[in-house]
Amino acid sequence: MHYRYGEFDGEPFPTPDSLWPYDKVFDFILAYGDDAVDALNELGEDQAQLLDQLMKDGLLEKVAGRYRLTPRAVNQMQRRALMEIFANLPRTGRDGHPSAHSGAGADRLEGTRPYQFGDAVSELDLHQSLRNALADGAKNPGSSLLPIQFNEDHLEMHLHEGTTNCALCILIDMSGSMMRYGRFIAAKKVAMGLSALVQQSFPQDTVDIVGFYSTAKIIRHSELPLLMPKPVSTNEYSIQVRIQLKDAEKTHQHFTNLQMGMQLGRQVLNRRSAAQKIMFIITDGQPTAHLDGQILNLIYPPSKKTALATLREALLCVRSDIRVANFALIEDYWDMEWVQFTDQLTRLARGVAFYCTGSDLASCVMESYLSGRRKKAYIS
Repeated sequence: MHYRYGEFDGEPFPTPDSLWPYDKVFDFILAYGDDAVDALNELGEDQAQLLDQLMKDGLLEKVAGRYRLTPRAVNQMQRRALMEIFANLPRTGRDGHPSAHSGAGADRLEGTRPYQFGDAVSELDLHQSLRNALADGAKNPGSSLLPIQFNEDHLEMHLHEGTTNCALCILIDMSGSMMRYGRFIAAKKVAMGLSALVQQSFPQDTVDIVGFYSTAKIIRHSELPLLMPKPVSTNEYSIQVRIQLKDAEKTHQHFTNLQMGMQLGRQVLNRRSAAQKIMFIITDGQPTAHLDGQILNLIYPPSKKTALATLREALLCVRSDIRVANFALIEDYWDMEWVQFTDQLTRLARGVAFYCTGSDLASCVMESYLSGRRKKAYIS
């Protein structure tokens, strides 16, 4: 066996994972969606070995002559997004979020409470229970303290920090402007990371995803890596369109229908039985579309009519006990009316607003989800 020595250049040693550039393939798919998957068919012979390895590892499959991500690939992309976004977070083993009430199944608190029928015997505070029994025996003169006489009134239980399960619905803006500054990729990574976090650390919680554009739709987790914003289909400065909702696909798709997105998110959360319901809105501008019955209205520049329709939906969310958090992306911020609308929505929904860039989005979402901080934050 021969050895060769040389000066260390600071580069990490190659590992099996680094020899196959999976990350580059997944980043490519996140950035370009379905177009990226279609482009895999055009790769040359020098990349054929990579595709064969991806298929052997169960990350890609070919159906009807077209490559497709497998569930294993989606799970791996979610875990990778979680590691990227929450790399500095301490891991937790709890199944719920802190609550103001005492409960079971979390960290112990100072103090005890009386035993109630059905309490776990393993959570008995033996020292306090013993003191109660001895103090009760000492009240009877002439009686022996031994053997110690226990009854149900003597038993004390440890207090625990209470936990509550949470139903989360993420509303992702799919309008044409979300393509700029990497906003949409950041939004997708946040949704994927949160999905992985819930699966690993908060199995009692649920995460649903709604995409809103000129209309809105529920996004399955398997669809998220390939999701893309709607392309801008017109450059006209002033647009007013009224069309039946059933014919919405015949008109422009790149508008921002936050009202319909919140309506669909409210319906999803109302079907959940969680103790706490939260709606996260990730958007980069004022709403420019709304529903009037079964009539879809597309209006640009943004109108007061659309704003009022969206605020009415926010009020319905409040009445359904849904907490609303608005994440306003401001890389090219210039419109003061948008800030005023965001403030109005936040006050009406009794929620929280974050003004941030795409690079700050993950930390903002993490703070709101894990700590539940109920205040407005301005993050540069």
